Amino acid sequence: MFFASDPEIVASWWASNLGEDAPVVREGEFWYFIVDQIEFGFHPADDDRNPIGASPVIYLSVANLEMTRAHLLKLGCTMHRGPLTIDSSRQICQMIDPFGNAFGLDGP
Repeated sequence: MFFASDPEIVASWWASNLGEDAPVVREGEFWYFIVDQIEFGFHPADDDRNPIGASPVIYLSVANLEMTRAHLLKLGCTMHRGPLTIDSSRQICQMIDPFGNAFGLDGP
């Protein structure tokens, strides 16, 4: 789950940029979509309990880390950490989406 000032906008951005045609669903203040049986949730931020950027860092498995990273940078994401080489066939990095949420990429 990501915490956002406008969960609908953030959910729509993520749904459209994951390369899926996943419909964004609203349940009260909560917005979500599902890709490959994984629910991506977006809830209004609360400065005292759930500020923007305070979500656990999720890692998305990607087929090509460098290509995906370059694409996300063009979409307005910024680098947070890495990329780090884990072994000869795997790298990880952390990025910040245009809304202040940290996430990771994991791939060759």
